[in-house]
Amino acid sequence: MEDFPCSVRLTLRFETAEQARRVARALEPDNEGFVRTTLKGRSICTDTDAKSIPALLHTLDDYLACLSVASRLGTSEKTQEE
Repeated sequence: MEDFPCSVRLTLRFETAEQARRVARALEPDNEGFVRTTLKGRSICTDTDAKSIPALLHTLDDYLACLSVASRLGTSEKTQEE
């Protein structure tokens, strides 16, 4: 498949700004290189670029797996604190 530069922006909204902060903090190591995650109130925005669609899909697959774990941990901490 020939290279086809592409990009994606994901915006995820959480119940609270604290949950968003926890998830964004857990995802900080992923900001090294392929993705850029920024915190905006109770939302996190993630931007990623790739040289091809398969490369973009690979990056998103990895990122979403990390996001899933970080999101579960970010919301479970809230439950443990209450």
